[in-house]
Parts: sequence; structure tokens; C-alpha cells
Amino acid sequence: MQIELGEKAVTSQRRLSDRESRVRLMKRKLYDRIARWVVAGGGFTIIASILAILLFILMEIAPLFRPAEVTEVNRSTVTALFTDTPEIGADIVALSIDENREVACLLSAGGVVQFISLKTWQLLESHLLPEIRGQKITSVWQSFKSDRFVLGTDHGLAVQLHIGYNARFFEGQRSYRPAINSGSTWPVAPSNERLTDVAFSGDPEESMIIAGISDKGRVHIFQQTKEASLFGEAEVDSAHYQLEQIWTGKPAAVAIDGTMRNLYMGSTDGKIYHWLLSPAAAPEFVTTTKAVSGDGGGITDLQFLLGGRTLIAADSNGGIGAWFLVRDSIGPAGWRLTKIRDLQTHVGSVVKLAPSARGKGFISADADGNLFLHHSTSGRFLAEFSTGAGIPVKALSFAPKANGALTLAADGKLTHWNVDNPHPEASVKSFFGKVWYEGYEEPEYVWQSTGGTDEFEPKLSLVPLLFGSLKGTLYALVIAVPLAIFGALFTSQFMHPGLRNKIKPTVEIMAALPSVVLGFLGGLWLAPRIEIIIPALLLMAVVLPLLTLLVSALWKALPGRYRSNVRPGVESLVLVPVLLFGIWLSLQLNGFMETMLFAGDFRVWLYEQAGMSFDQRNALVVGLVMGFAIIPLIYTISEDAFSNVPGNLVSGSLALGATRWQTALKVVVPTAAAGIFSAVMIGLGRAVGETMIVLMATGNTPIMDWNIFNGFRTLSANIAVEIPEAPLGGTLYRVLFLAAMLLFVITFVVNTAAELVRQRLRRQFQKL
Repeated sequence: MQIELGEKAVTSQRRLSDRESRVRLMKRKLYDRIARWVVAGGGFTIIASILAILLFILMEIAPLFRPAEVTEVNRSTVTALFTDTPEIGADIVALSIDENREVACLLSAGGVVQFISLKTWQLLESHLLPEIRGQKITSVWQSFKSDRFVLGTDHGLAVQLHIGYNARFFEGQRSYRPAINSGSTWPVAPSNERLTDVAFSGDPEESMIIAGISDKGRVHIFQQTKEASLFGEAEVDSAHYQLEQIWTGKPAAVAIDGTMRNLYMGSTDGKIYHWLLSPAAAPEFVTTTKAVSGDGGGITDLQFLLGGRTLIAADSNGGIGAWFLVRDSIGPAGWRLTKIRDLQTHVGSVVKLAPSARGKGFISADADGNLFLHHSTSGRFLAEFSTGAGIPVKALSFAPKANGALTLAADGKLTHWNVDNPHPEASVKSFFGKVWYEGYEEPEYVWQSTGGTDEFEPKLSLVPLLFGSLKGTLYALVIAVPLAIFGALFTSQFMHPGLRNKIKPTVEIMAALPSVVLGFLGGLWLAPRIEIIIPALLLMAVVLPLLTLLVSALWKALPGRYRSNVRPGVESLVLVPVLLFGIWLSLQLNGFMETMLFAGDFRVWLYEQAGMSFDQRNALVVGLVMGFAIIPLIYTISEDAFSNVPGNLVSGSLALGATRWQTALKVVVPTAAAGIFSAVMIGLGRAVGETMIVLMATGNTPIMDWNIFNGFRTLSANIAVEIPEAPLGGTLYRVLFLAAMLLFVITFVVNTAAELVRQRLRRQFQKL
């Protein structure tokens, strides 16, 4: 009975044990499944986060390359606007639009200024210019914002006109009280000559120049100079000039640059004539330039873009070219008018040009009623719109904010346009190609995103930043790779284990140093000291290797009984005082070396003899500091790769009679090649993406120069520098995202290539 009870107890206990085992197994499977879900979920989350970041960057970049859109807001006719005075509406010669695109100004040939609402097309105010009474306006010059006019009349006079829209807010509503200011008149041509075109430059209250073309085919100049005496009294002098006729065709258009130094006249024979202006002398003819290719084409309009340096020339063949002065040592004035680029060509003759007040853009209109939106710097053709097939554009105005336009067609249709063009300066060529900028002697890669005035021409080439990233990375790797890899090889194969256990953790701790601390030390402490010991650094590059070889030879020549007193793998410590002595000796000889080899001043010698400049914060400083930052990464991974080489390979090589160095170079290094390559690639990725060190230890000058004593600017440092000043949604803001995208692509390509090469090297050495 007791036996049966015992067997039943054992059976019950076994069943309980089996049940507990199954429960534990089920729990283990459940835990394993949960762990797999967590790990997989974490992996997918990381991938999704990276893709989301990439998608966000692409969404911020995409608007840069979106084409501009010009849409019609509303339209009216001058006959509907001026039912009571149709003669005024039929003779409109100029248009203007306020910055809010709610009020427009229409100027008639009879001197009537009409302000109308662009929402209701109702007349708001009307003014008559008393200076125009008895005359007709035959030509108009208007400022970039279309708020200042110089009116040429059929009596040879130039009349000043300034309009103000005077917007006010009251109880959340915007209202306008338009006003005009006129009164100044200047005799430009004889009273029996009609001014067919007029140009202005300067300030009516100060110095100014007015040029006009008369219907007699003459070019007249009125010049006013105002000089203040020491006692505060102003003396105003004026002069009249009539240019000597040297042109073959008829004068068609005239323009004066923003400096009041250069006068250009375009003629019907397709040539541009250039005169040099001076306050106290008659205009001096400089040169003639053929602006229209082929025969039969003539200049129809000349307009300067914002800043008064780039001249836009339009012709009767539909061509449009951008011109500006380029330095020319053999030219008659030291400069020559050069055609920089051709812009989108019209089919018909170009009749009007309207420059933008917000950059280097403009609108061109032809005799067939087609209007093109251009940007000069990027060379982009942005949009096309039309007032009507075959109907010429009579008057044109570009809104002050470059977000709208007002056109008047020959059939009397007045059209208000909306211009959606947030990034006209953005193009593939602007970012990655050479662009010929104002004031430059040739096309160049330039990054200069902002300037001191609204007339500044943004320069957004990313090539100098890519070059800077490559330059900084290269110099850092040149310093870090040999030291890190050879140091790792010596540590793993030659150093005593006790010493290695202290050295390796110390080097690994170096990787924890913050980049901002290294950059601070490099820029504010190291750079000033490096500047004064360049000869000593050059001497160290020779002295330290020679001392190392000398000490090694002496150590090998010592009798064995002396060398046996030093534990194997610790003899390298003998080099430490020797190297310190070499450094001290080089520093002591710094002044002597600079005097004997570099005429007493290395920086002056470098500039005079090699034509290379010297910046205190330069690529050498960045190479030293960033090399110090990436040495721990390359060293640690390389040392692990060397240490993981199977011991039987090393022992077999030594057993066959190879020396330690032969074994290290012929067996260990090839076997660990995949790991070494991975270490270098990881160091490369760290150097490419480094921000704070290059931001603080270099001059952040975006130049393309391999000179190690010059600064540079990298993609990552540029993002850090520019992002605080970039307006949200602006062109610079989106270009910085493009730079981030380039950085992402470079890192992705480098890491992918590194992994592919590493896998291939591993497979090759596994077969051996």
C-alpha cells in the first residue's frame, strides 16, 4: 500500500514537473516573441524615423525647383475706368502699383495722374501735373519701386514726379490717401525737340544725371552736382552736354548706371555705345559693342537691374542679354562691357522691360503680347503669360515685392497679375555650376548668402562648401590615420599586455572629449601658438623621425645583457624622453630657422615667395584638432581588428622564421584589412560631419584653395552658421536643407561603400 502511494506521489510530482516545464517553455517562447517584436519594432522605428527625416528634408528642398506661376487676378479696360474722360484713358504712358497690390497709379500723356482700386476698379483720386500743362509726356523713367518718375516731354523738359500711396490702418481696415509731389523740372534738350527716351541716376536733392534721346536723333545730358562747403553752404552746379554723333543707326534707348559714371546708348543698328561720365568734364566716349548678332536687329530697350550694375539689353529680334563691366587691363577705361549671359528669347520684338525691386529678376514684354519672367543671376526663365495674342504691351509695372504685376495692352485691357515666385535665384547651375556674378572677372564658385543692402546679389554655390568638407576631412585623415593605425598595430602586436591594458583605455577615453571643447581649445589656444612656431613644426617633421630611427638603431646595437633588463614590449617608453627632447629642440631652433630660411617672417615669406596667404585659424589647426578627435575611433577599431587575428596564424608565421615585423605586416595587417578599412571609414564619417571643431578652429571662409595655411567652410559648419539668420521658408533656409541633404547623401554613400568593401575583403581573406 505504501509502495502504491509512493508511486502515485512520484507520478503526480512528475506530472507537476512536466506541467511546470511546459509553462516555463511557453513563457520563454512568449518572452522571446515579445523580445523579437520589441527589437524588430525598434529597428523599424529607427528606419521609419530616418525615412521621415529624409522625407521632411526633401519636402523643404522641393519648392526651390518649383516653377514660378503667374495667374490673372482680375481685368478691366481703360474705357470702363474713364467713361467721362476717354481721351485720358486712351493715352496712358506709365503704370505703378503699391506694395500691397490694392491701388494702382495710371499716368497719362497729358500729365493726369489717376489712382484706382485694383479690387473694385473704382477711381480713388485724380491729379493734374501743372508742369506738364501745354505739353505731352513722351518718355518715362521710373524707379525700381515705381514710386519715383522722371518724365520726358515734347518740349525737351524732364519733370520729377514722386507718388505716395500712404496706407493707413483704422479699425482693422487698410485705407489709402494717395498723394503726389512734383515741381522740379530740368531742361534736357532744346524746346523744339521731343524726348523719346529718358534715363536718370542719382538724387534730385543732391547730385544727379539725366540723359535723353530726342526725336532729332541726338543724345542730350543734363548734369547737376551739389557740393557742401566747410561752412555748411551747398553749391549747386549744372551743365548741359550734347554727345557727338558717332553712331551709325538711330538712338533707341539710353541708361545710366548706379554710380553715375557710365552712360550707355543702344541704337537701331544693334550696337551699345559707352561713355564715361565725370562731374567736372564732358562725357568721354569709351567704346562700341555689338549687342545684336546678325543683321537687321536693333536695341529696343535698356534697363539696369537692382543695384545699377547689370544692364539688360532687349532687341527687335526678341533677344535679351545681361551685360556688365568686367575689368580689362588693355581696355580704354580699364573696364569693358561684357555680355554675361543670354536669357530666354522672345519670338517677336521686345518692347518693354520692368526690373524687380527685390533682386535680379525682371519682366520682358514683346510686340505680340507675350510676357516672360526672368532671373538674371540664375539665368532662369521662370514663367510666361500673355495679355492677348498679337496685342502689344503698352505699359508694364512690376510690384515692389515682386509678387505681382500690372499690364496695359494696346487694346486698352488693364490686367492685374499675381506672381508666385518665392525662389527665383535657385537653380542647379546656381548651386553646383560656375556663375558670373557682378564685379567678378570670370565665372566662379562662390558662397555669400547675405549682404549689407537689398541690392546684394546672393551667391549660393554649394561647391566651396563641398570642397571645404573634403579639405578638412583630408587633412584630418592625413594626420589621424597613420598615427591611429600604426599605434593600434604596435599596441596589439608589440606592446607588453600590462602596458597595453593601461594605454588602450586611456586612448578610448579621448573619444569622450566634447567637440566644442576641442574646437574651443583649437581656435583660442592652439591657433595663436601654432602661428608663431610654423618653422618649428616643419623641423619636428624631420627631427622626430630621425631621432626615432637613431634611438632604434642604438637600442638594437646594445649588448643583449643590457636589453634583457627591460621587459619586452616596454622598451618603447625609452622613446618618450627622446621625442620630448626633439620637440624642445625644434622649439628652441624656431627663431633661427625662421631667420635663416624664411627671411625672419614665415608669413611674409609664404606670401611673397609662394603667393599663399596665412590665416591664423587654418586647415593645419583643424587637421591637428580634428585628427586628435578621430584618432580614438580609428585606433580602437583597428586595435580590435589586429587583436582578433587568430593566434595560430601569428604563431605559425613566427615558427616558420618570420620576424615580428614581418608577421605583423604580412599576416596580421592583411587579415585585419576589413576592420582597418571600417575604422578609416568611420573616422571619415566623423570628420565629414564634424561641426564644432571646424566652426571654431577655422576662419569659416568659403574659398576653394588647397593651401594648408588657409581656412575653409564645411557643409555642417555652414548650416550651423547660417541657420540663425535664415528666414523661415526663404531661399537660404531651403538651401541649408539642401546642404543637409548633400551631407546625408555623402555619409550614406561612404558608409555603404565601406560596408561593401569590408564584406568583400572579409570574403577574400576567409578563402585564404
